[in-house]
Amino acid sequence: MSHPGRGQGQFPPAGIARGTRDAPVALSDRPEAAGPFTDGASPVAAQAWVALKDAGVRFGGVQALQGIDLTLRRGDRLALVGANGSGKTTLPRLLHGLVPCSGVRVEHGAGSRPAPRAAMVFQHPFLLSLSVRMNVLLGLWLRGVPREQRASRCAEALRRVGLQAQARRPARDLSGGQQQRLALARAWALLPDILYLDEPTASLDPGAKREVEALIEQIADEGVTVAMSTHNLGQAKRLATRVAYLEGGRLVVDLPVDRFFNDALPEAAAQFLKGELPWR
Repeated sequence: MSHPGRGQGQFPPAGIARGTRDAPVALSDRPEAAGPFTDGASPVAAQAWVALKDAGVRFGGVQALQGIDLTLRRGDRLALVGANGSGKTTLPRLLHGLVPCSGVRVEHGAGSRPAPRAAMVFQHPFLLSLSVRMNVLLGLWLRGVPREQRASRCAEALRRVGLQAQARRPARDLSGGQQQRLALARAWALLPDILYLDEPTASLDPGAKREVEALIEQIADEGVTVAMSTHNLGQAKRLATRVAYLEGGRLVVDLPVDRFFNDALPEAAAQFLKGELPWR
């Protein structure tokens, strides 16, 4: 959660709209230009958390996303990559239910729970003019966590990110890396099923970047599904099990991480990997 307002760490709306489009086809039977370049052996048996079908997002006259078919499954570590303006920042917001869309967006619950719990950390986290501790406690209060649980969950979250000694410091006095760790603590304290991240280390120095990556990996190792946008291909290699490449608001490639970096890809994706994608 980046801040405790609408759409940032709150339960996303179900927001289902109708649409029709054929499902993406597998590598083995994919005709030319027939949807995203995907892995035919994707783990369909894994539980689906969120599914998009022919989903699109428009901001005024700008079509940010179009024709998106994507399923986020339990245990995924999904990296979203692409050039600036490709839609990789909008897609996590769409998965989280923060923006209205055309097409279909469906959330799938687990057991008796109607929908997965989700939280989001933004590239530039919004921190309230309060202490580090109060930033976490307020998020727990807004989520409806019982009062008797808040202090212990807050303390554990700050301990996990190494900020317990800064608990009473003003949150906005923290360094950039510490602020991002606080945003992760605030999200982790909500015990999410899914953690959405928007370029979580884009503005950090190498040391802070390593700290934040280590925290993300620890959270994922505990069973939290992670979907993150990143412009750092090395980060995608280190943290992801699955990589999706977007171009011009369309999902072009969706493959396991080893195949994304080693298989032959469509021309634009291959150029992007080589750093040769032309200006548009």
